[in-house]
Amino acid sequence: MNYTIENDKIKLTVSEHGAEIKSLIRKSDNSEIMWQADSAFWGRTSPVLFPLVGNYYDKKSVYNGKTYEMGQHGFARDMDFELVKESTDELEFQLKDSEASKIKYPFAFVLTLSYKITGSTVKVGWKVENTNDETMYFSIGGHPAFNCDLDTYTLRFEKSGNTNSKITANIISGDGSGCLGSEQSTFDLDNGILKMSDELFSRDALIIENQQSDTVTLVNPEGKDVLTVAFTAPLFGVWSPVGKHAPFVCIEPWYGRCDRVGFNQKLEEREYGNTLSAGETFAVSYDIILK
Repeated sequence: MNYTIENDKIKLTVSEHGAEIKSLIRKSDNSEIMWQADSAFWGRTSPVLFPLVGNYYDKKSVYNGKTYEMGQHGFARDMDFELVKESTDELEFQLKDSEASKIKYPFAFVLTLSYKITGSTVKVGWKVENTNDETMYFSIGGHPAFNCDLDTYTLRFEKSGNTNSKITANIISGDGSGCLGSEQSTFDLDNGILKMSDELFSRDALIIENQQSDTVTLVNPEGKDVLTVAFTAPLFGVWSPVGKHAPFVCIEPWYGRCDRVGFNQKLEEREYGNTLSAGETFAVSYDIILK
């Protein structure tokens, strides 16, 4: 089932399946901002990545001597959430662990996703509650996809309001593991602007670490801002499907990422992993700001 909230600026629709944004309309020109999940390119719009961002090395993790297998980006995106709050400007969805989830991931949790609209801004909130009596390890991230033409739209990177002169991205290994290799690419930017192309994403996502930017803005061919994704996440991804010339780009705030090639698979030692003591809560958010 889908749920919709709106104001005089925007209209937001979210599905209980995956608690995923399905549509974001800018009312001034009735433009659909979100990619509409055409499976010929990519059959999702804005999935949450939990409890894994990217891939475990060899699709496996080890915790307390037991091996767990989980596919890319975890399982939450494929689960039905429960709507727990609905108002004129906010939706809140919740997912809890189950017997099925514990086959892939050993911890008990409550995951809450919230969406609040204010003016032309959508605030996407994530809250993870550790309901175990032991320390919990997890990653979480966003994967919103925005309509655009890769040949004519550009991205602008900024840090604390200042445009970047360059951006350095880690590159997915070419060995088919979906994990991080040793390669990096540094892009010189023109007043913060990076041109996009199929070639830019020929090795999958660009993984940009070390808080190099806290806003990424999508800019149309006329040089006008379409939207900004603003975040405090320690790293983020920029992605469009390899070799498909897809008409969208994803701007993805992450608290976690894929393993490096050859990682020892120990869950508690993953780079950028998050740790919650028993009973603790992790709460963060990011904004999608329409222009």
